[in-house]
Amino acid sequence: MGMNVGSSSGSGEPEVMMDVNTTPLIDVMLVLLVMLIITIPIQLHTVNLDMPPPSTTPPQQDPVVHTVMIDFDGTVYWDEAALPNIDAVNAKMQEIGTMPISDQPEIHIKPNKLVDYGVVAAVMASAQRNSVKKMGMVGNEQYVK
Repeated sequence: MGMNVGSSSGSGEPEVMMDVNTTPLIDVMLVLLVMLIITIPIQLHTVNLDMPPPSTTPPQQDPVVHTVMIDFDGTVYWDEAALPNIDAVNAKMQEIGTMPISDQPEIHIKPNKLVDYGVVAAVMASAQRNSVKKMGMVGNEQYVK
């Protein structure tokens, strides 16, 4: 902190002026800004997706769709039929994963908004492990406030 003693106008005692020296603060801020700019890596705002090539011909038949509903208590339903455990889900996903990609049915995963995410993650991991390629999340509009 610097102190400036100036002359007063007419009184016998000098007037004391105290100002904060902001030059060191500005220097430190500039150094921190330069360090931040240098250390932040260049971020790429791209997402790599395996998209099918465009086709102008419509499909000859509608795809087969299996709906996997996950209830609030973690119960997994495969086309309205309850599955007893995650091994049954793995068996269904393995059956689909062994098919050629063009013949695989679509899997629509529809979780309840109150379900523990671990159950949803286990179903999605099972599909990934068993090479299920046509999978999507359905019913996300229930999360919009």
